[in-house]
Amino acid sequence: MTDNNEIINKCLKALENLRRKAPLTQCITNIVTVNDCANAVLAIGASPLMSNDESEQREIAKIDNAIVINIGTLTKSQIAGMFTSADEAYKIQTPIVLDPVGIGISGLRNDTTLKIIRDYHPTAIRANMSEIKAIAKFVGILENVENIVKGVDVADEDIISSNNIKVNGRIVKKLANQLNTIVFASGPIDIISDGENTYTIENGSDMMPRITGTGCMLSSILGAFIGSNDDKLIATITAGLSMGIAGEIAGEYCKENNLGTGSFRTQLIDELYKLNNEEILNKSKLNNILKVNIN
Repeated sequence: MTDNNEIINKCLKALENLRRKAPLTQCITNIVTVNDCANAVLAIGASPLMSNDESEQREIAKIDNAIVINIGTLTKSQIAGMFTSADEAYKIQTPIVLDPVGIGISGLRNDTTLKIIRDYHPTAIRANMSEIKAIAKFVGILENVENIVKGVDVADEDIISSNNIKVNGRIVKKLANQLNTIVFASGPIDIISDGENTYTIENGSDMMPRITGTGCMLSSILGAFIGSNDDKLIATITAGLSMGIAGEIAGEYCKENNLGTGSFRTQLIDELYKLNNEEILNKSKLNNILKVNIN
């Protein structure tokens, strides 16, 4: 088992790799948060590309370092572009990050997500716990469970906390193992697993769910880290720490200065841009929960 100090040191290297390589990160994402996603990718040090049209997806996939697919505001034409991009990426082994926004609330979202998982095998899936449980139900990990959905937000019952970390950790680990991918369940406590190793991150701010797009930004940043690092688990942990620490610092600043969520949104981008090794070393709240039996 790798200790946390070694993991954090690897995360510092992962951030250095991203900023040195500035990976081209293709984000097929939703119209609500597309600008925030592009700015977050730029702020952390990567290069965003926000293309939707199917006709250019195979060409673009050939030059991408990673592709992020976010199903937040699906249209038929966008879905066609997603499938074409994912198909080409899978053929040439370009990493794919899937953000299954709102899976469980409609057949369109369910079918789109499951096709991407089954046919194109994403490198990582980043979602809230309600979305993770919906996928787990569809692939047979959770049975006889009534999935509770709350639009595109996490259901109150599924918010990750110290009270449910063990049961949610089991679900995340089993799903990662069955799908042979990295699963990142984000929330007040993040859970990340590759099916063997499972970690939690407790960085962040209670202001983060008060603005639209923090999850979408996280998925886009995750694509940038995965596109610039060979160790995909370390890349995923680094993305989680980066977003959590930036959000934590931004939240503290806004509260100290009596600022609201509009200012928080701007400050979050600023903190992603300014993120440095010292902040990661001093503020990371990373735990390995393999010590707990979650099998």
